[in-house]
Amino acid sequence: QVQLVESGGGLVQPGGSLRLSCAASGITFSRYFMAWYRHIPGRERELVASVDRRGGAEYADSVKGRFTISRDAAKNTVYLQMDRLTPEDTADYICNAWTTDWGLKREYWGQGTQVTVSP
Repeated sequence: QVQLVESGGGLVQPGGSLRLSCAASGITFSRYFMAWYRHIPGRERELVASVDRRGGAEYADSVKGRFTISRDAAKNTVYLQMDRLTPEDTADYICNAWTTDWGLKREYWGQGTQVTVSP
């Protein structure tokens, strides 16, 4: 059974930092691309950051220079370090894992962790 379990969300003041974690089980972690999305009610889910199998990262323009995604193969975990947070970063942050297997895309989602940025 595949599980992606997020943690690290919470309430933080503007300008503060949080580190999200996503622990994966039931998959061969090294074969999967990992990503963080965020969702605000009433809006479409937004890709925040992704990391490929070799650690190469990409970011949404809105978080470049503030967020850092990384992966730890020994712990089957992907992280999202979020610095200089603003109220616009308030959202449910969701972990995503995907790979292709003989042309078939396999994709999994976590349950999400809430991040609230407020004075």
